[in-house]
Amino acid sequence: MLPATSRLPIATVQQLIAEENYFVLHAPRQVGKTTAMQALAEQLTASGNYAAVLVSAEVGDPFRHDPGAAELALLASWQLNARLQLPADLQMPPPPSAPPGQRVQAALTAWAQGIRLPLVLFIDEIDSLQDEALLSVLRQLRSGFPNRPHAFPQSLALIGLRDVRDYKVASGGSTRLNTASPFNIKAESLTLRNFNQGEVAELYHQHTEATGQGFEPEAIQLVFELTQGQPWLVNGLARQLVREIAPNPATLITLIMVEEAKEILIQRRDTHLDSLDEKLLEPRVQSIIEPMMAGLPLQNVANDDIQFVIDLGLCRMLPEGGMAIANPIYREILPRALAIAPAASLPQITPSWLTPEGRLDLDALRESFMAFWLQHGEPLLGSAPYHEIAPHLVLMAYLHRVANGGGTLEREYAIGRDRMDLCLRYGDVVLGIEIKVWRDRRPDPLGAGQEQLDGYLARLGQRLGWLVIFDRRSSVVPIEERLSSDWVATVSGRAIAVIRA
Repeated sequence: MLPATSRLPIATVQQLIAEENYFVLHAPRQVGKTTAMQALAEQLTASGNYAAVLVSAEVGDPFRHDPGAAELALLASWQLNARLQLPADLQMPPPPSAPPGQRVQAALTAWAQGIRLPLVLFIDEIDSLQDEALLSVLRQLRSGFPNRPHAFPQSLALIGLRDVRDYKVASGGSTRLNTASPFNIKAESLTLRNFNQGEVAELYHQHTEATGQGFEPEAIQLVFELTQGQPWLVNGLARQLVREIAPNPATLITLIMVEEAKEILIQRRDTHLDSLDEKLLEPRVQSIIEPMMAGLPLQNVANDDIQFVIDLGLCRMLPEGGMAIANPIYREILPRALAIAPAASLPQITPSWLTPEGRLDLDALRESFMAFWLQHGEPLLGSAPYHEIAPHLVLMAYLHRVANGGGTLEREYAIGRDRMDLCLRYGDVVLGIEIKVWRDRRPDPLGAGQEQLDGYLARLGQRLGWLVIFDRRSSVVPIEERLSSDWVATVSGRAIAVIRA
């Protein structure tokens, strides 16, 4: 356990509170927001200068269209939180009688007036509120703001996934408020960073000190590279490593074990990972993730949408510029999630790609794929949720059927690369695959694809690969006429099977 507030911009937060400011703390799910703010509230109260408490808005979620019922649920929950966190003389008094739409303001006013210390309130899960309930609470906080600190909280923080500019989206649009933001009293928007590499090492070394179980330095380095310090993933990998893969403390955790733990984590699809899937079909998320997977540049994407996918933790800005998927584990999860529908739509396929000894036969696999695509490929494109990468998703669904027999499938993609790279590993066989799309008003991607795949195979240390070219031009000939497979050699002498589909 690291100090709970170590990743907060603590000096800034303390200054905001001292100067009677209201602010926002936003960060992706399960990075430690609640733990950090709970610890901060305890520290502030222990200082003797404030009555600080962490409350939650989550109980109001079922009443998004009934602000009065949402208020009652919130206030009952907040009274309980105050009893558990504060000494008796600082706790929230019974809320005074007030009409719906004014209960939160009336209760916070009575609380601030009834105690001897300035009230500091941290409202967690604020974006679980929606529609009329969210509007009502935000309006009441804004209405009471001028009366601080003697008749309203001296400082208040809204804690959630999104920055305040997106609350207008969740609440139905800014026109309902006739203002640019339903919480325009905030002084600053802060975020909670991921673990850095040193903190990941410190956490894992704490396990070593407690149990004697060691980690190879390269294993800890790989954990950071795979997770980029995302706290849930850092702990999720550790849990798989020390409880499932190597429960004996005498076993040293190795690089290979971390790779195994990564695959288990991805395949388990725990709650945290499933919550990412839900966002993929939101239009503002799709407008960024779809071209990113296709290797295309972003087109007319609003700055707020870019910040939105960063706030959700799906993407990050690279130090050298440009945007990428937040970490390699998410990079694997997102296309797998999108390929679920095509995978469910696949017909029964006989695994003719295995030798009698159970080894992957690449020639048989190529013939099997071409027969599959001729019969089923184009009809399955409609099952893919992202049109631009529908062929990619169907191919990946097919290859997952192959890998499920005892292999793995890895992906590489990024904005502006104009391709997706796949790596199928099955036993000692490694197949590098590059996917290119031939679009209208574009030249045949064969030449560029050969050069790019040559470099990818060099990184994999392989002499053979596939270049799959999906012809998506509007004037394309029927699949029976264009489906083909030919062998070509790269300038470095590598053999490439060019599959045109």
